[in-house]
Amino acid sequence: MENPILKRIGTVFIPVSNIEEARDWYCDILGLQADGEIHFGHIYVIPMEGTGIVLDSKIFAEDRVFQTPPFHILTEDIEEAFNYMSNKNVELVTPIEHDHYFNFKDPDGNVLMVCKC
Repeated sequence: MENPILKRIGTVFIPVSNIEEARDWYCDILGLQADGEIHFGHIYVIPMEGTGIVLDSKIFAEDRVFQTPPFHILTEDIEEAFNYMSNKNVELVTPIEHDHYFNFKDPDGNVLMVCKC
């Protein structure tokens, strides 16, 4: 039997406590319009290039927030990205490490990463 599993990630789910607030926050930091539909009252699909991000308030629990980044968001200029997030008052968890990446938290405490491509 040939393997039917693709070597590709379709989307990553992020647990959030308030779907509307999370949609607005993520769209703001990504420079997107926060006008997409919230599905089933608890899911928002962020329009990304490549692997998707889905915010889901149904799966949220304080013990389910990401303590380590499950993925990274790309940037071509790590210093500019760091300053951008700092100016948006995003909680920065680390400084720029190895001139390559930094970690930050979303409003629910999920730890995420921005990494230079």
